[in-house]
Amino acid sequence: MTDSPVLLSIDARGVATVTLNRPDVGNAYNAALLDGVIDGLTRLAPDPAIRALVIRGAGKHFQAGADIRWLNEVAAYPPAENYAASVATTRAMQLLNEFPKPTIAMVHGACFGGGVGIVCCVDVAFATPDSQFGITEIRVGVAPTPISTHMVNAIGLRHTRRYALTGERFDAAEAQRIGLVHEVVLAEAMEAKLESVLDAVFLGGPTAIAMTKRSFLGANGLLLDERQVSMLSHEGWTQRHSPEGREGTSAFKDKRKPSWYKPA
Repeated sequence: MTDSPVLLSIDARGVATVTLNRPDVGNAYNAALLDGVIDGLTRLAPDPAIRALVIRGAGKHFQAGADIRWLNEVAAYPPAENYAASVATTRAMQLLNEFPKPTIAMVHGACFGGGVGIVCCVDVAFATPDSQFGITEIRVGVAPTPISTHMVNAIGLRHTRRYALTGERFDAAEAQRIGLVHEVVLAEAMEAKLESVLDAVFLGGPTAIAMTKRSFLGANGLLLDERQVSMLSHEGWTQRHSPEGREGTSAFKDKRKPSWYKPA
């Protein structure tokens, strides 16, 4: 169904493509998109026919973070439902990070918030020169806890501290410099670059690849247990539900500066 928020296709080689499909809002995630990602990754992970996973964004952008309209709705939910929304975000990132096949992100346009989280969770990331990045949650009074461990793993604590605490936007060259993406590739060369990486993947033994990936993550404490999922989700929903979180999302929706902004 082309109107589904997440499109899934599998080619004859076993390459699965997950396309985030809310182009009218920059593929911003809401409950339906998160559910689609979780369902797709859960079904694909154990399938021996799947050799690799490619993540794309439909339209002009890769993924522009959370849907602010949805965040405003979630902020008014009762605690249990609010927590469940944060669990879904945390779980989607966990499933992608721990997916047992090679994962590749094809980034273009905007890549903010959760989009950066996706890039941090894949094995290989390419971006076109026009790509723009930002870990922007703090600008709307929420905390990026569902992706925090993955950001530190991908770009290190030093870069995470700068970009997650300032919300600054940065370009593809900076994303490559800090290790968020592996290469910046011209848009017209992206498909050829993808095919070259997939060809390399096909030369590796599927079980050996899965074991290698699991070993890397496990030996370095990067496999989330249920206690960590619960903790990250709790931190996320309580900040989002706070007066500051509500003010931040409201200010963004109203296209005004939040009350805490103090110009120089």
